[in-house]
Amino acid sequence: MTATKGLEGIVAAQSSISSIIDGVLTYRGYNIDDLAENASFEEVVYLLWHGRLPNRQELDGLKKELEGYAKVPDEVIQQIRLYPQGTNSMAALRTAVSSLALYDREAGDMSREANLRKAARLQAQIPAIVAAFARIREGREPVAPKSGAGVAENFLYMLTGEEPNRTAVEALDKALVLHADHELNASTFAARVTVATLSDIYSGVTSAIGALKGPLHGGANEAVMAMLEEIGSIGNVESYINDKLSRKEKIMGFGHRVYKNGDPRAKHLQKMSQELGKITGNMQWYNMSIKIEELVTSQKGLKPNVDFYSASVYTALKIPRDLFTPIFAVSRVSGWTAHILEQYEDNRLIRPRAEYVGPASQTFVPLNER
Repeated sequence: MTATKGLEGIVAAQSSISSIIDGVLTYRGYNIDDLAENASFEEVVYLLWHGRLPNRQELDGLKKELEGYAKVPDEVIQQIRLYPQGTNSMAALRTAVSSLALYDREAGDMSREANLRKAARLQAQIPAIVAAFARIREGREPVAPKSGAGVAENFLYMLTGEEPNRTAVEALDKALVLHADHELNASTFAARVTVATLSDIYSGVTSAIGALKGPLHGGANEAVMAMLEEIGSIGNVESYINDKLSRKEKIMGFGHRVYKNGDPRAKHLQKMSQELGKITGNMQWYNMSIKIEELVTSQKGLKPNVDFYSASVYTALKIPRDLFTPIFAVSRVSGWTAHILEQYEDNRLIRPRAEYVGPASQTFVPLNER
């Protein structure tokens, strides 16, 4: 047996949920470009869970179900109030989602019907948890979800307590569509490994959040915004990037293991970043991002990934930087739960082997002789 570092190039599962073939990302066979331009996030959620796009009645039913499940148990809100000041937002989300299982009577029910209901609860409650955490740490009370609003609109409403404008809702909804699933990425694989032991769906999603927390996965968009803020202005971009490249340091938001000719999601976020910059009257972050892309692409041949322009999009929406990765989870829970459901349907314990590279043929030495 020979190990492949990072399991690169290893096919670890068969899936009908999403694919990346020749640089083209699809959900259930639908090109991401088509979905990003035409589908709502709720339509994509239904597609991922059921394998087809919903009709009007089915879509309305899903929206009503999500609305009915959006209230987070009071006990979980009380726990969030007790989190230490300065708690990492992803650590808070991971802990709260794990706690949800304690207040779900169906947590241990492994039937597909129960798991679909739990998937809907998770999809509805994760946005509410993120918004509640953001408000509680600022000394404000959580805002209850409003009726008749979709996931994107409700999240912005629960976060700010104000009615979001149409442009903001459309921008966030598109971002949620783009982040919903991405084949066998680290967090999705973590979720599938967990539930392959026949652990429950909450354990699987908690594992996924733990994997997403890392800066080489979901945390990359935070790092992009931190870089933009560190650079400060477009006049500083060239010297900053050239200095980074000369020291062979990684520029966050560029390159992707499975895309050789660029991440197909990035162009949609770039367009949103530009549009939001014009609407808000602040083109600084967009213009800086364009300049960085030009330098990195020309000198290293690397193209931006989904994280690069999502940073300026979320900033234009006035979302705090440390909520960027939790918003990733707000979207990706749709894909995680789809993969969990698929794993349950044709399960086999995921148990790879390791190539041993340690010492061999050692002889035990008694304690008094060492």
